[in-house]
Formats: sequence, C-alpha cells, structure tokens
Amino acid sequence: MGMLLRQSAAPFPVQDEQPWIDMRGRPIDEMLATLDAQTGRRCIKTHTPLDAIPLYDDMFYIHVARDPRDACMSWQNHVSSYTPLALAMISHFGLTDETIGQPWPVPPNDPRGFFRSFLRVPEFAPFHEFTIAEYCDLENSYWAARHQPNFLLVHYNDLKSDLEGEMRRIAAFCRIETPEELWPHLVAAAEFSAMKRDADALMPSASLIWEGGAQRFLNKGTNQRWREFVTPEDLDLYEAETRARMSPSLKAWCEGGQVIAGNPILLPD
Repeated sequence: MGMLLRQSAAPFPVQDEQPWIDMRGRPIDEMLATLDAQTGRRCIKTHTPLDAIPLYDDMFYIHVARDPRDACMSWQNHVSSYTPLALAMISHFGLTDETIGQPWPVPPNDPRGFFRSFLRVPEFAPFHEFTIAEYCDLENSYWAARHQPNFLLVHYNDLKSDLEGEMRRIAAFCRIETPEELWPHLVAAAEFSAMKRDADALMPSASLIWEGGAQRFLNKGTNQRWREFVTPEDLDLYEAETRARMSPSLKAWCEGGQVIAGNPILLPD
C-alpha cells in the first residue's frame, strides 16, 4: 500500500510512516504527529475488529486475511522471538491496565503446543491474547461489511498467486493511477524476497522488538507450515472450532482466498 501511495518502489520505514495506532508500544501523540505531518493520502494499520474502530464514508478500508492455520504459525514465530525489552514492555502494559491486570501469558514454545493453545485446548489456559476465537471475531466483523463500497477484502493466498493482479485491484479500489512503466518495479519490490532483502530499511526499529530484528519478523512467507506439526486430532479440533464460529462461505474464503473460494462479495453469508 505504501508503494502505491508513494508511487515508488524504494523501501521506506513502514512502521514510522504508517503507524499502528492501537498498539501501545509507541506514544499515541508521536504517531498522530507523524500522520499530521503527511501532506498526501495517508495509511494506518490496525488489528482491531471492525466494530471497534471508527467508520467513515470517505475512507477506504482494506482487510487482509490469511488461513487461520498459517496465521497461527506466523504468529508463533512472531511471539517466540520477542526481545527481553519487548517482553517487559508487554507485561508492563498488562499489569498496569486494570482491564487486563496480569502479565503477558507466555505461550508454548513448540509449534504444536502453540497450535493447540491457539485452539483453546484447556490444558494451555490462561490463553494467549490471540486465539481462534479472536481470529474468527475479527474475520466475521469484516465479512459483514464486505458489500460496502469503501471496503475491500484481500487474501494472502491471492497475493501469493497473483501479486500484480491484486496490487492493481487495490490500486483501482483506492483510485490510484499508476504509470504503466512503473508497475513492474512496484510488483518486484513487493515480492517477499525483495522485502526480505530490504527488511532493515522497511523496519529499522525491529531489532528492539524481535531477536533477529526485521529478518526474523519477515520470516518465510510460505503457507502450510502447520502440516509439519499438527496431528489429525488437532485438525479435528480446528474443524470443530472454525465450523462453530464461521459460516461455510467465510471459512472457505479464510482458508483459500478468492482463488479457491471465489469472490467474497458473491458468496452467501
């Protein structure tokens, strides 16, 4: 999104220019000042369900989903590599917020244990802050708004299978006109290998949060790593949880994207 807004393939500090406002690690006044200083169109990031963020008719909302099993494995890499500084900061927020009142619940280190914790298996309680319940709440909230003209649903699988097509779809949705000669450069810079190469420029402060810095955050960019760890029993639990929490159409789209499930706007609720 940042490259489309900038109309440039050059790497830039994404976290600085496109702040995650509902994350507590950076002072809110600092993030708002960053946005106020920008003179063109702006972009912000959120992981909050749609029913908890402001809605405006003159703003564009783009929701990016990923297969919950792949999202779980990505999240396992994310939280298993926090630096001591990051761990102390997260626990401080939990202890000083009266609505939380506890330190961060350290998740299992092994991928299968993490997956079972994600599925809310009782032996792993208290659960981590992002489980299948939160995943489904998030997806249900954006799925309900998919017919709104200023909402666009994008899926990781579709980006992997047709990056240029999805980038052009996003640009068209946002009314961004891009010279044809620039498209090959934008698409090449958005490939995972290119982002991995430019990781330090894209995320210059990542070393404060993750061991291994931006290289650890931009880990593999591949799907179905969960197949190496989960058992048939785990998958039965997964099926039960997702069928109970999502409609068949939403489940199919979350697991496969448009390339498998079809256009979400045309799918039934």
